[in-house]
Amino acid sequence: MRGPHNIIRLIRTGATLERNGAMAAVLDAFDAPRPLRILARALGKPFQWLGFKGDPSLPPATRALMAMGPAYIKFGQVLSTRPDVVGQDLADQLRVLQDQLPPFPRAVAMREVEKELGRPLPEMFSEFSEPIAAASIAQVHRARLADSGEDVAVKVLRPGIERAFRKDVDAFYFAARIVDLFAPGARRLRPMEVIEHFDGVVRGELDLRLESAAASEFADNTKEDAGFRLPPVRWSLSARRVMTLGWADGVPLGDNAALDAAGHNRRDLGERVLRLFLLHALRDGFFHADMHQGNLKVAADGDIIAYDFGIMGHIDEYTRRVYAEILFGFIRRDYKRVAEVHFEAGYVPATQDVDEFARALRAVGEPIFGMDATHISMGRLLSYLFEVTERFGMETRTELILLQRTMVVVEGVARSLDPHINIWQVARPVVEDYIKQSIGPRAVLADLGKTALVVARFGPRLPDLVERALVAQSQPGLVEKPGRSAAFWPALGGALIGGGVVLLASLFI
Repeated sequence: MRGPHNIIRLIRTGATLERNGAMAAVLDAFDAPRPLRILARALGKPFQWLGFKGDPSLPPATRALMAMGPAYIKFGQVLSTRPDVVGQDLADQLRVLQDQLPPFPRAVAMREVEKELGRPLPEMFSEFSEPIAAASIAQVHRARLADSGEDVAVKVLRPGIERAFRKDVDAFYFAARIVDLFAPGARRLRPMEVIEHFDGVVRGELDLRLESAAASEFADNTKEDAGFRLPPVRWSLSARRVMTLGWADGVPLGDNAALDAAGHNRRDLGERVLRLFLLHALRDGFFHADMHQGNLKVAADGDIIAYDFGIMGHIDEYTRRVYAEILFGFIRRDYKRVAEVHFEAGYVPATQDVDEFARALRAVGEPIFGMDATHISMGRLLSYLFEVTERFGMETRTELILLQRTMVVVEGVARSLDPHINIWQVARPVVEDYIKQSIGPRAVLADLGKTALVVARFGPRLPDLVERALVAQSQPGLVEKPGRSAAFWPALGGALIGGGVVLLASLFI
């Protein structure tokens, strides 16, 4: 319950931030107004002795969040994807959160599996290892299927983690409400929106059926991608608190010495991981948003294996096309076209000057393109781009911020494998191919066909809609429900035109 009892939790949070030297860094990152700084200090400084002591080898903010436990670690991880909220420096610090906690006992995990799957564990697994990885929400065990002898990975939620997270998230909401009430100047930080975003992410991760579904969808999308594969979901051994995947056997992508010893071509791996990410983001609009080395392995045959699908990114088709045109415009250094795309998409208000915006974009692109090819960063370009568009009135788009953050991580992975990789050279064919497929005559025909199909589904209602529209036209004084008549005629016209074009195209193509 979001009541005053949460003050105790907030005091301990403030005390821990103060004790670990993180309070000033956090307030500066949020550019907090003076009233909020006074309130935060009042809740923390007098009670430093109540705060948890963190690992002194870590940066202050990371140290404090690690000391406060699972919900705070996860909150830090989510904030690392929102440099628009916390600033780039703090986002970089939070990105390296270790998320390594003491595991809970194997016996407890086995009981959780039996309880959740409703069967004795020996019926399902002939072997069940000690924990091999423990994070803030769950831990992983290696097991062997009793019926086939196949090795699998079993992910199990921590006992009571849902209740623990609800308590802490409750306190986060309380803190956000205090900020809204007592520090109006901080409302631009959108504290309630940030907490709601975090709450949504955590709710998804606390139901492993959703992660299993994400893994299954991702596997369907990428099954034809050469040199890439995912461990299959074992649905019969997965539930809300347990997820079972095929075992991913391979060399960690971050171990260059082991990759060299196994005879893998690191240059090819670096280019492939970058191409795959762009392909998934542009072609599918559904991408792995946590593609660091810890979630990637290389199989003996050279395939890249991805796992851990707790954080996935979604981009709708229209946004993908806009994003691809923006990237392609930068690749060609056509800043006027990049500016026009922003205005056409409604990202920048029409009241702004397109030529002035194009000049601002040139100031973003030219310094980057003036660098040595091995230092050009698409993630840096997107970061600078968002800074400029914000100055011209573009609202923050969370899905693009997540895309930019993942782009930075993927570029880091690629450069760790091959420091001399040319990001633009690798990206250009993927972006050009997507542009050809999504922006052109065939794409227009496909869009019109989809429009016709959507309207056709309302076929049984068309006579009634026509009658209502005609009655409304013949009786101007009749009060009509807003939007019905006005929306009908363009839809009908579009459907007829679309259907005609599709029919003609089918005859000649």
